[in-house]
Amino acid sequence: MRRAVVVAGVALALALGVGLAVAARDTEEGGGISLQVVARGLDAPLNLAAPRSEPNRLYVVEQPGRIRVLENGRLRAEPFLDIRSQVQSGGEQGLLGLAFHPSYATNRRFYVDYTDLQGNTRIVEYRSNGRKAIAASRRQLFFLRDPYSNHNGGNLVFGPDGLLYSGMGDGGSGGDPENRAQNPGSLFGKLLTFDVNRRASRPRIVALGLRNPWRFSFDRANGDLYIGDVGQNGLEEIDYLSRRSQAAVENYGWDVYEGRNRFEQKRPAPGRLVFPIAQYGRGEGYSVTGGFVYRGARFPALRGRYFYGDFGSGTIWSLRVSGGEARDERKEPITVEALSSFGEDARGELYAVSLSGTIYRIAG
Repeated sequence: MRRAVVVAGVALALALGVGLAVAARDTEEGGGISLQVVARGLDAPLNLAAPRSEPNRLYVVEQPGRIRVLENGRLRAEPFLDIRSQVQSGGEQGLLGLAFHPSYATNRRFYVDYTDLQGNTRIVEYRSNGRKAIAASRRQLFFLRDPYSNHNGGNLVFGPDGLLYSGMGDGGSGGDPENRAQNPGSLFGKLLTFDVNRRASRPRIVALGLRNPWRFSFDRANGDLYIGDVGQNGLEEIDYLSRRSQAAVENYGWDVYEGRNRFEQKRPAPGRLVFPIAQYGRGEGYSVTGGFVYRGARFPALRGRYFYGDFGSGTIWSLRVSGGEARDERKEPITVEALSSFGEDARGELYAVSLSGTIYRIAG
């Protein structure tokens, strides 16, 4: 596969020699948008999250298997969670996702997605004591045996319906050789939901036709869903689903389509076929990193804009959605090399994560 070494938004660039330089200054400015350094020196950070009840904390997921805490702008020495002994890390594998229960302030439950030592996917629930995870509280929610080491997805997000959403890649290799993404009987290449308030929650497929959904999010203002899906050889895409959609299952096209282009001559599986609202080719990058709609209070001019970027080029774009279509698309005058993720804090302020170890705040 031409891009077998590319992490679905997370290529282990250190091993590939991809440049990982970050801005030497604490603020990189351009066109009214700036990047402000929040923290440096993290170990291959891939994700950032915060419960709504903790406005002064950010939780950073490190690929080797730790979750670190930034509290009032300072990196706490003791990790929130350390499962490095249980995680296979490298390439597209590792500790990949984190989500806090909507009632975390009272029940202290949170969820992680990681690659185990045999290379398979696990989603696990933990409880915390408010400062760190309680190891004995571990409860496995989901296990899936992976046929290949790439396309692991790994993002976890609670939706406006209170369900936990998990984005599963197509199983790996290249071109989805076993046709998993379009197979309703396979959990690969799907968007899954779990009712974590039930002890035996089975995954439910709510969307199919995904290649490797590297970061998806819900707009905290209206519940609309945005997905960054990594392409094969030609196109990266942003998929969109309005919360008002009445379709039982959405089909985002892979591997019948790559972006809006035909990839294979075959019939799509059942489900409402949805084409991306935005896409770009290899001249702009090679691995999309999905982001968030900005809903913070500090920069009113940015409100309602969806920000996303590319791991390979570091480019960041933004757009607005109106009537189900992308409007006012623009390339922002800032870049983040090795852009592995975006994240929101409790107040809806937006952050960008570099695999090289730096966390930035996006300012306007």
